[in-house]
Amino acid sequence: MGLAGCGDSGSPQQGASSGEAAAPAAEKVTLKMASIFPASLQLLGDSGVKLTKTVGEISGGTLELKFFEPGALVPGLESIPAVAKGSVESAWSSPGFFAGTDTTFNLFSTSPFGANPTEFLAWMYYGGGIELMDEMFAAHNIKAIPCQMIPPEASGWFRKEIKSLDDVKGMKMRFFGLGAKVMDKMGVATQLLAPGDIFQALQLGTIDATEFSMPSSDESFGFFQVAKYYYFPGWHQPASFNALFINMDVWNKLSAQHQRILEVACGDSVRDGLARGDAAQAPAMQRMVDKHDVKVMNWSKDMLDAYKKAWDEVVAEESAANPNFKKVYDSFSKFRKEYALWGQNGYLK
Repeated sequence: MGLAGCGDSGSPQQGASSGEAAAPAAEKVTLKMASIFPASLQLLGDSGVKLTKTVGEISGGTLELKFFEPGALVPGLESIPAVAKGSVESAWSSPGFFAGTDTTFNLFSTSPFGANPTEFLAWMYYGGGIELMDEMFAAHNIKAIPCQMIPPEASGWFRKEIKSLDDVKGMKMRFFGLGAKVMDKMGVATQLLAPGDIFQALQLGTIDATEFSMPSSDESFGFFQVAKYYYFPGWHQPASFNALFINMDVWNKLSAQHQRILEVACGDSVRDGLARGDAAQAPAMQRMVDKHDVKVMNWSKDMLDAYKKAWDEVVAEESAANPNFKKVYDSFSKFRKEYALWGQNGYLK
């Protein structure tokens, strides 16, 4: 464990001019952070690196997060479970990558046909979301801090134009989160792959299509080399949170100041992810269209209606089977219904 000296400690030092004893120097605390995203991945990965720098700067060097590439400490998909077990102190990932433990965790990442970024932020910070997130992750010995918000994702990369549901039936597709359950109902064989494994699977034909993220992140992986049809809107992820996950025993040993530093640094990362994320997408799309002949496509109303119908079925099934899911989704839905009076009237359309 890299955790050391969480309290104020050290030998008193004499003041240079007054001769009075100075406050004891705090020992440096180092936390290893396993990332599911490579550092080279724009926004998703490099934001984890940026977070480590912010924490170091705010803390004056008394708190260090050390970024580790996927697989360096544990396989990417195992990073959050490793935090729960205590074999890794912290992780940079998305709550949805812990959904194998409980599908409820998907809802802290995103929700198909859900809130836009500002509405999702409002629920998370002022609508009960963060309290529910604390409760659900604490049951697994994890402190989870919302640490990045990203704008809408693309809906996916396909090798051919999709004109009807028949065109997706039988496909093998990488898909994240609850959207995968929707695609399963469409007759798609979905699987969750770690980000770094997607391109090879697409290139080798292990999967026929994939969704991953925003254009700037998708561009980094070069999916356009294999699939040219790029579909929008990303109905499955209209806004998404990533998070910093810390083993609860480690978190509890941190000083109140260091805990607050991590929360403040993550708040800064949320702002940066949304602002930088929105700014980066149009240039990335234009490059892929101009240089790689990517065809930007939009789902027909019939296709979106079919996805929405399937999503409503998924919500009913998950809510009936999982009390945690129902509790969180009911909170989210109640907030959205109350928010609608403002959301539908307060913004120019």
